[in-house]
Amino acid sequence: MSPFAAHGLCLVLVTADFIARAIRIQWLTRGVGYRLNFRQAFAVNAVGDAASAVSPLRLAGEPARLGTMLRSGVPATAAFVSITYEVLAAWPVILICSGILAWRYAPEWWASVAPEMSRAAKGAWPWVLFVTVLTVGVWVWLRRAAPSVSHQIRRPLRRMLVHWRRMPWWPLLASTPLSLVNLATRVAILPVLASTLPHPPPLGPMLLGSFALLYSQLILPTPSGVGAVELGFMGGAAGNMGDDQGRILLIWRIYTTGIGVVLGLLIGVRIFGWQAIKDLVRPSRSAVPEVVVGLDSKDTEPGPE
Repeated sequence: MSPFAAHGLCLVLVTADFIARAIRIQWLTRGVGYRLNFRQAFAVNAVGDAASAVSPLRLAGEPARLGTMLRSGVPATAAFVSITYEVLAAWPVILICSGILAWRYAPEWWASVAPEMSRAAKGAWPWVLFVTVLTVGVWVWLRRAAPSVSHQIRRPLRRMLVHWRRMPWWPLLASTPLSLVNLATRVAILPVLASTLPHPPPLGPMLLGSFALLYSQLILPTPSGVGAVELGFMGGAAGNMGDDQGRILLIWRIYTTGIGVVLGLLIGVRIFGWQAIKDLVRPSRSAVPEVVVGLDSKDTEPGPE
């Protein structure tokens, strides 16, 4: 594939991802009795993407999405329920697709990619150890911090039960294909970019590697998995791309992370102001209660469509 065609296709994939996720949160919000127009739904995801990408363990992502939904007129508990149902729609798709990819391509990946990954890991073992220790340390800190805030969210949880009971099943079922579009478009970006190489890696292991590099960011402590993702990519997690590996990594990062950060930052500054954005990406132990409890005073019972 020519570079021009590949970049055009990548832009189409990124656009399709944003559209699918905007429609998904629109439907789920409608299910709890409120409406978001497409522009508002797009802003919710863009601001959330940017906040997730620049904060450790994606901690600022959900507060940013909640805040954007509140600015769009959706009460806090209704917004919280919508986002919870979005997770319920997305994770089964992620788990099923990961199982299919592993079943279909793991043996081929292990034969073609694992040896090179092992050699790279041996040379970079101090960084691998550091990332592992950091991940465990952050998760332990979060576990200890959780009890200090759990009592503050009991009242919002009681309000959420009202919305959960009233949520129809159709938004959840209709959102599942949109979650599949989200996953497929993001995973496909790397194979499209690699198709511009004279000798691209085998497609199957590359798909599995692309999936692993993208979704490992959900559990890595550094913003967007910085460091660990680059280490895995350069170590050949998605196949050996030769001398162009660094260039492909940079472009892949722009499409999968950079565009979302820039869009979310621009939209977020316009909605909240620059100071609020800076405060949001420095989440503290009280970040969740401030969003859920502090804004709960604006909440109301579920309203009519």
